Amino acid sequence: MTRTLSAACGVLAGTALLAIMLLTGVDVVGRKFFDASLPGALELTELLMVVVIFAALPLVSLHAEHVVFDSLDGRLSPGVRRVQQIVVDGLCAASLAGLAWLMWSKGVQLASYGDITAQLKLPLHPFVKAMGVLCALTAAVHAVRVLRPQRKPA
Repeated sequence: MTRTLSAACGVLAGTALLAIMLLTGVDVVGRKFFDASLPGALELTELLMVVVIFAALPLVSLHAEHVVFDSLDGRLSPGVRRVQQIVVDGLCAASLAGLAWLMWSKGVQLASYGDITAQLKLPLHPFVKAMGVLCALTAAVHAVRVLRPQRKPA
């Protein structure tokens, strides 16, 4: 399951990042040589950045690659560090689950309004719902870490 989640999120984030690079390249070439930028490039870049960021969240949590402030860790016993990690993962799971619920609710609301992007007229709700799903996956990763703490906390 871990490999599948890691691969799926990695491919999603990587594909979105590649699309941003290609989009930016085409836009720059269009502006420089043809005096015309790519219509909707900024909107697409913004939406793809959302995909990159939220697809990377489960990966970061899965591999325990968060930014860590560990100046006190050397002074804490391994048992206290394990408890600390369980508490942190529990708080992260609860926070991300709440955020997932809010994002999904907002996506449903945007769908009911028919909200779309200004220039390309793309519907916004699928992106916001995807943010919610990816936050829920990240919450699940942290919940699993609470139930099965690592021997060496990250």
